[in-house]
Amino acid sequence: MFTRGSLTSTILGLMLLLILLSSSLAVFSIVNLTFSLDDAKGINASGSMRMQSYRLLLFTNAGSINTNEKIIEFENTLNSSALKRTLAWYSPQELSDQYLLVIDKWQVMKTYVEEGNARLYSAALKDFVDTIDTLVLKMELFAAFKLKLLVIGQIVGLVILLCIAFIAVIFTRKRVVKPLQLLMDSAATISKGNFKVKMPKTDYIELTALGNALQKTAAELANLYEDLEGQVNEKTVALTRANNELSFLYDNLVMLHADKLDYKALQSAINQLKDFEGLDYLRLVIKHEDGTNDVINALGGWPKSTTRIDSVQFPLTIEVTQLGYLDVICSKPLNRQLFHNFAMMLSRSITIHNATEQRQQLALMEERAVIARELHDSIGQVLSFLKIQVSLLRKSLDLNCRSPEVEEQLIEINEGVSTAYVQLRELLSTFRLTIKEPNLSQAIEVMLDQLRQQSDVDIKLNYKLSAHLLEAKQHIHILQLIREATLNAIKHAKPTHIMIDCQLTTNNMITIAICDDGIGVSHLQERDQHFGIGIMHERANKLDGIVSFNSNQHGGTTVTLSFPPQQEPLNG
Repeated sequence: MFTRGSLTSTILGLMLLLILLSSSLAVFSIVNLTFSLDDAKGINASGSMRMQSYRLLLFTNAGSINTNEKIIEFENTLNSSALKRTLAWYSPQELSDQYLLVIDKWQVMKTYVEEGNARLYSAALKDFVDTIDTLVLKMELFAAFKLKLLVIGQIVGLVILLCIAFIAVIFTRKRVVKPLQLLMDSAATISKGNFKVKMPKTDYIELTALGNALQKTAAELANLYEDLEGQVNEKTVALTRANNELSFLYDNLVMLHADKLDYKALQSAINQLKDFEGLDYLRLVIKHEDGTNDVINALGGWPKSTTRIDSVQFPLTIEVTQLGYLDVICSKPLNRQLFHNFAMMLSRSITIHNATEQRQQLALMEERAVIARELHDSIGQVLSFLKIQVSLLRKSLDLNCRSPEVEEQLIEINEGVSTAYVQLRELLSTFRLTIKEPNLSQAIEVMLDQLRQQSDVDIKLNYKLSAHLLEAKQHIHILQLIREATLNAIKHAKPTHIMIDCQLTTNNMITIAICDDGIGVSHLQERDQHFGIGIMHERANKLDGIVSFNSNQHGGTTVTLSFPPQQEPLNG
């Protein structure tokens, strides 16, 4: 910006001009007054010469001896300093000439007085007095001129001062006050938080520097505020997102722990995660100890081919145990912290669910163990006692008392007690089955291993059921039903091979088939009233299912248990 100069220099120059002008007026007035100090004295002196001229005429006519004194007095007045000022350089030429003319005529008048010629003196007196009057008049005019000059000088100086002051006011208002007011307005605007202000253009270095400083300050404050606002917005967005994430995790945690943890709840959770993060594809893979996996896909499914798509996996781990992982496909950057937290939440929920299932199984098994102990200690001992008493009764009977009818009844009682004792032992064995882990496949394998040790029959298991389809309370019924059917086949069908097939049929029903290659269903007819088969039907009813006994096409029997799953099958 072009600047004319310094504002302080301009103001200083203006003040110096005013001081110089005021000083000049003062000096002019002082000089004028100095030159006018003896004007009154000179006028009085010249006026007194007229009186002295008449007095000399009187003394001359009287022939007084004091005439010389009066002449000296007149000359002293004529040569006084008040009258000699008329010969100064600043006195008008006319005034000086008039004073010299009075001196010349006085020389003539003095001669008349010294000669005592009163007649000539009297004749020349009027002209002499007129000359003195003219001198007085010219002195008065000169004095009046100096006073007029003083007045005119004061008036002119005052007018000049007023003009300069007016110009200074206009200048100050236009070049100083107005820019300063604009700068103050800009400062007020900046103080209100509006930093986009335009500083006024000025012609002076100080105001320009002040405007530039304010402009720079405003720009820096604007950048600072924008940066702070950006940081605040970022923090607000981050806090809002964190709050939303915490609310999302909390809602899902409440949902997963509100009721039983089933795969519907897990699918609902990952559907919410997919919608919350705007993911392309998402699925949950749950690993089991037997090496099988259950896959839960979010809405939209999972692409059939992922060779060209990179998926990101977030493991579900608890301590050192891996329960599965979250598999994510998304075209935008992932919020990894959210996925880690979500995976941790799922891990803990699944672990808590498994622990709950295991506690339920252990509680159930403990209850059954208590029942088994009670049966063994009560009914078992009673049956053993009855069996001993029957044997003692047979030995103690006299031969005379033994008739065919009595023998037959004793045999039936003995067989009944033995059968009841065997059935009680089988029931106790069933009650003492244990499930240490929430894994039905392993529990069946452990149970079958016990049976394999008691028989040479080849027993195989084909287990294809997902863990989520069954509850813990169902495991024990299934396990005991399989044991009862397998044990019946071993004891009564005399098979070589037994195949146990557990799978989910196309009509979404769980089917457990125990197939043997024994003698067929004839042995079942002999055991229609068998206590074990009745219990199998009761267990099937508790599972909301049915158990059926059918002959195989190539021989043997198939015991089929069919019941609905606890949860809907997975689509993945």
